Amino acid sequence: MSEHVHDENCNHDHEHEEHVFVVTNDEGEEREMVMVYTFESEDNVYAVLLDRNDIEADGVIFRIEEEDGEAFLVGIEDDEEWDRVAAIYEEIARTENENNQA
Repeated sequence: MSEHVHDENCNHDHEHEEHVFVVTNDEGEEREMVMVYTFESEDNVYAVLLDRNDIEADGVIFRIEEEDGEAFLVGIEDDEEWDRVAAIYEEIARTENENNQA
């Protein structure tokens, strides 16, 4: 997972604030991604982003890091960390789906 976030913008009128990021993948393709969820694990905070133009696509998980008072998204390169946070998010998504069907 080596996607890179290089820009943040949101110039749209919404009833709620949308956090939109332009994400560039390994092939150089850019996608507008919307942050839909954050969660914590082992003293780190993670963000789940969905493709703004394809909300049915799988989400992408990034670690949120802070440097000099600014937060930025970092791709998760470590397989063990990825497996752990993916399992946490899958459980969160499963619980959310069960709650929405109730």
